Amino acid sequence: MAVRTAEAGKPTAGIAAVQIAPNVFVSSFFGGKPSSIIDRWKDRKITLCLSEAILEEYLDVLARIGLAGEPEFEGLKALFRSGFNLMFAAKTPQLTVTGLDPDDLKFIECAVALNAELIITGDKRFLEVANFQGICIVSPGRFLEDSAP
Repeated sequence: MAVRTAEAGKPTAGIAAVQIAPNVFVSSFFGGKPSSIIDRWKDRKITLCLSEAILEEYLDVLARIGLAGEPEFEGLKALFRSGFNLMFAAKTPQLTVTGLDPDDLKFIECAVALNAELIITGDKRFLEVANFQGICIVSPGRFLEDSAP
């Protein structure tokens, strides 16, 4: 998968590298704050951090809730295929994080591999971690408040 960055492995200057949890992607299809976050990605205001495991989860969850074949879903897949405004981790470290669901480790591992600044999630247990190796874990509302112009 292609990576669009100013320099390999780094986001475009001045643009935050973020990992967006699937719950935010799913919620974005219904509007509100998650939709605003995805719009920022599409408007190149944030760079999306992905790994193969995360991409598979995004597509699987969106298909399970019935979005497969919908124009918005197909458009999103096309953006992923093109490498639009994202960084892709071909390899991630294996980490242990106390108190975190093992299924959620892939998000922190990807964020660490790509030196992401933030993980945006609506998962309350994940939010309790708050910070891991300098990567802030924030809710969609907190992200939008903190990054307001």
